[in-house]
Amino acid sequence: MAPRDLSLIVKDLELAIGLISRGTIWRAGETLNLIASENVMSPLALKAYMSDFMHRYAEGKPFKRYYQGTRYLDEIEVLTSKVMSRLLSSNWVELRPISGTLANAAVFRVLAEPGDKAAIAPVQAGAHVSHTKFGTLGALGIKQINLPYDEENMNVDVDEAVKVIESEKPRFVVLGGSVYLFPHPVRELADAARSVGSGIVYDSAHVLGLIIGGKWRNPLLSGALAMTSSTHKTFPGPQGGLIAFSEEWIYKRVSKTIFPWFVSNHHLHRLPATLVTALEMEAHGEEYAKQIVNNARTLAESLAAEGFNVIGEHLGYTRSHQVLVDVRKLGGGAKTATLLEEANIIVNKNLLPWDKPEAVGDPSGIRIGVQEVTRRGMGKSEMKYVAELFRRLLIDGASVERVRDDVIELAKSFREVKYSFDESAFGKRLVTLLDVIS
Repeated sequence: MAPRDLSLIVKDLELAIGLISRGTIWRAGETLNLIASENVMSPLALKAYMSDFMHRYAEGKPFKRYYQGTRYLDEIEVLTSKVMSRLLSSNWVELRPISGTLANAAVFRVLAEPGDKAAIAPVQAGAHVSHTKFGTLGALGIKQINLPYDEENMNVDVDEAVKVIESEKPRFVVLGGSVYLFPHPVRELADAARSVGSGIVYDSAHVLGLIIGGKWRNPLLSGALAMTSSTHKTFPGPQGGLIAFSEEWIYKRVSKTIFPWFVSNHHLHRLPATLVTALEMEAHGEEYAKQIVNNARTLAESLAAEGFNVIGEHLGYTRSHQVLVDVRKLGGGAKTATLLEEANIIVNKNLLPWDKPEAVGDPSGIRIGVQEVTRRGMGKSEMKYVAELFRRLLIDGASVERVRDDVIELAKSFREVKYSFDESAFGKRLVTLLDVIS
């Protein structure tokens, strides 16, 4: 290939740098980010992330690599595993999946062969696409069996689900997911699963931080065989995945599938950043999780008071970081989410319990998550103000420009990351140390 003119290359580089800079300033400093599947790392975790480890490669397990030069990485991986084991009450933690979806894939592949059945929480009760025939389950050739849904309790119907498990005898049952306000019935279904030689896989991607903070049931202590997760939602670490287990046999089998079946190099710079985040959660996780849940409840109540149709009122709206709003009367999820984005309020359109899967492009609702704004220091008074901004834009018809200006002004006051070591002299010393090595 003939080399391009250097001036053209420089122009492309300038464009790239400009887009990166503007995108970072806009998203991190000028918007109200309410995406339920995102969060921000602390400055200390970010420094750990931006280390030399991001350039390196390590196939295999610690101290049994297929590459040389990994001795310090091995120590970090082992230490991170020990800390996460402590936080999750598990003796067996696997850190190498680079996403929650790949964590699911590794466990699913061990527990079932192509053609076997798996029972999943229905989409209405929060199933992630990777649990379904349209995602990882289907890619592995595993047949999807839906557990019945209890509309009144907005959850899996326990009595009917037991009947399905006993009659269908799935190889595993998947609970947890991406859109759920209330804990799924792990303990209530664990015995039924065991009775047919099955086990429960719990996808904790959205609630990992709430579990660590003691505001959500630990599924491993309620009878789950394995708990999959990502590491960047209510657990505010780098993007990545993990799996924790309640029994050694499945840990050993899944570990053998991750490499070489699903992951080669497991993005090593994730590990020190995950370690820093885990230690921050060990120190501040209880306080952080409590504030997340309080903020979500306050936001839900405030949105309802402002005239919105917030889902789950009869159940107390939410026990997680999520709030669901029915916006059919406001034009639907797609229109509403787009209008909010124009005002620098970032949410996502989302299916609600009565929606059909084919409505995914323009569903009835929007999904809101408060974990990132909570980490930036917002509390109950800010949640009430956010609900007011929603009302002004979506119900009163205020101009996008006016609401956007108020959002930017609000965001300016909440740029510092809380619930981290950077608040202390100890944290500052660690930052200084990482400055030296990075």
